[in-house]
Amino acid sequence: MSAAVDSMPAKDRSDEVLYEVSDAIATLTLNRPERLNTISGPMLARLTQLLIKANEDPEVRVIVLTGTGRAFCAGLDLVDATQGSGIGSDKQVSTVSVNLDLRNTPPTVLFACDKPTICSLNGSAAGYGLDTAMGCDIRIAGESAKMAAAFVKRGVVPESGGTWILPRLLGWSKAAELIFTGRTLSARESLELGLVSHVVPDAELAAKTREIALEMAANAPLAVQSAKRLMRMGLTETFNDHVHHVYLQFLQLIRTSDFKEGMTSFLEKRPADFQGR
Repeated sequence: MSAAVDSMPAKDRSDEVLYEVSDAIATLTLNRPERLNTISGPMLARLTQLLIKANEDPEVRVIVLTGTGRAFCAGLDLVDATQGSGIGSDKQVSTVSVNLDLRNTPPTVLFACDKPTICSLNGSAAGYGLDTAMGCDIRIAGESAKMAAAFVKRGVVPESGGTWILPRLLGWSKAAELIFTGRTLSARESLELGLVSHVVPDAELAAKTREIALEMAANAPLAVQSAKRLMRMGLTETFNDHVHHVYLQFLQLIRTSDFKEGMTSFLEKRPADFQGR
């Protein structure tokens, strides 16, 4: 976890996560730049709501997460917490339940999204911001972006999926070093480790993100979503069980209009026009 270094007055919280759909791409933008996009309780609820909305919208084929200002997300809002009103405050701790319902929290909702998710890292991702970035399928970073697993420096653990995701991305040894040291990585170091897929000049980040998102959105959405579900299932399945599930998905897909369009467009040597049915 990390915190913003200033405490400017909060604005209308309905604007703290922006939502826009264009060309089948839903863009969710963390919009609290005066606090380095640190996450408040209302922002958590809003982010969950918008992720579910994008995943259920048949007009959306790709989901992009990004931020405004010089950070993607500097973690949970510790300024509010120390003032007694935010996540982890004394007031909240006194009323916390031991029975956690994780069905509607951003990390679990993000993991369950069938549509491809891209994190467009416009700046630093620390703590909760790092876990959120890691929860996306693909990460594209501006060259000034940094990734900080600063949890142990704040007396906590990666609370939003990091201990599950990082060993799978990096292997045990590298994940352990990153988590146990709380080290901050540059965009280039993140690329070398495989934490991000691309690093581009900051001014080119939005264009690069859109380029990749449009490439995904041009493909058959039912097939893309099936492929993502199968990848997710494969994390815990045996090979034989996985092949069985792949075959069942395949049988469904070859009955779709998009499958026919894919074959026809290939034979006619033209771009496919997939309708998601």
